Amino acid sequence: MIPKPFLQRLEDEKIVSAIQSAESKTSGEIRVFISDAEPADPLAGAKLQFERMEMANTKDRNGVLIFVAPKSRNFAIIGDEAVHARCGEQFWKKIADEMSGRFKQGQFTDGIIHGVAAAGEVLSQHFPRQADDVNELPDKVERA
Repeated sequence: MIPKPFLQRLEDEKIVSAIQSAESKTSGEIRVFISDAEPADPLAGAKLQFERMEMANTKDRNGVLIFVAPKSRNFAIIGDEAVHARCGEQFWKKIADEMSGRFKQGQFTDGIIHGVAAAGEVLSQHFPRQADDVNELPDKVERA
């Protein structure tokens, strides 16, 4: 079972609003996934979910997934190949450290929103919004 404090404090509407705000400045796609599993390796879990959610199918290969596994108290942030090529590991580590600090304080929604906003900021620098952009992936918090 997912820890109750996490679910009770997670505000999907605010997270979706943050995704929409971040994506308004970029052609990149940001998704949030809350896993019911307890992956020993959250990065492997994130990569698997990235594939399942068909995030590699974006035109510019510029999707970002924030994968949270509350049962195992783990999370990971991954970007598709074009994002990773431009940002590198240090960027993701910095965001993860900042999110982790918020999670430790019980600020679960704020931690995810911070990750979304930070990802949106870097995406807007490398993949600015174009006049013909379309939202390629749904803006919602997914769970399974």
